Amino acid sequence: MTAGVPVIAVVLASTRPGRKGEGVARWVLDQASTRTDATFELVDLADVALPALDEPVPPATGRYSQAHTRAWADTVDRFDGYVFVTPEYNHGYPGSLKNALDRVYAEWNTKAAGFVSYGVDGGTRAVEQLRQVMATLKIADVGPQVALSMRDDFVGFAEFAPREHHSAVMTTVLDDVIGWARALRTLR
Repeated sequence: MTAGVPVIAVVLASTRPGRKGEGVARWVLDQASTRTDATFELVDLADVALPALDEPVPPATGRYSQAHTRAWADTVDRFDGYVFVTPEYNHGYPGSLKNALDRVYAEWNTKAAGFVSYGVDGGTRAVEQLRQVMATLKIADVGPQVALSMRDDFVGFAEFAPREHHSAVMTTVLDDVIGWARALRTLR
């Protein structure tokens, strides 16, 4: 967290080999790169490589015993907001993201979040589930979301080629995440 412009993490949720999210996350960062009202950093959960939850006490206590959890807590804590780039797997979001969200608690609180989802039906069901988790983690999630269709926004279900209208929605998501991130700083 900085006193200046908000720092927003673009969280790449999928760790699956051959994942499509890397192109989507690069697109989000490209869309954000023209902005001067926030800075953006990629947080790739494949690089973080958190093992399955291995803390002996609930994260709400803030007593993290594992070095990887303490490092993850520091990573989460330094951001004012997040844009989660997530696929939809079996009508939900990936276990790698659930593990990352559940591992720490206070570090998520009073921050803002937006969503860019992708899947056969745009990944909207994954985001519906994530909104419930955001509420419990005291993250203010914004209403607009970018929902990318594997049929219409990926050539042959492989190469990312978003339709033009998604850029305007992405701008709205970023506007809202940045606005909420600024407002929520006063609570931290």
